[in-house]
Amino acid sequence: MRTSLEVADIFRSAGPVYRASHAGHLSLHQLKVMSAIEHCRTAALGGHTEACTDCGH
Repeated sequence: MRTSLEVADIFRSAGPVYRASHAGHLSLHQLKVMSAIEHCRTAALGGHTEACTDCGH
């Protein structure tokens, strides 16, 4: 189980506001990299795992 904060967590929470406030100043490449990091380890890229809500297994 992950307990530490990762760059992807920061991008997921602050990325939309950051992109909006820097609109027109981020390159397409930068936007693509941010998106890839945000989707890292999610179900979209095969990183999704299931866990029991009772015991966490």
